[in-house]
Amino acid sequence: MAFVTATDIRNENTIVARISAFVAEQAAAFADYRLYRRTVNELSELSSAELSDLGMSRASIVSVAYASVYGE
Repeated sequence: MAFVTATDIRNENTIVARISAFVAEQAAAFADYRLYRRTVNELSELSSAELSDLGMSRASIVSVAYASVYGE
């Protein structure tokens, strides 16, 4: 008597799916980091008067950029 076992390749627990999900998460994290750095750089290029018009100081650039990108 022969037995046949069917394997579902699309199973979410496969190593390929886990690696794919990891790579996608890392790509998204890197894209967020690049947006954060670009935001910090652009805000740093503004003059103190322009920052003041926006209600910001130089000391708040990093926290404002972080909140803008990561939502905290």
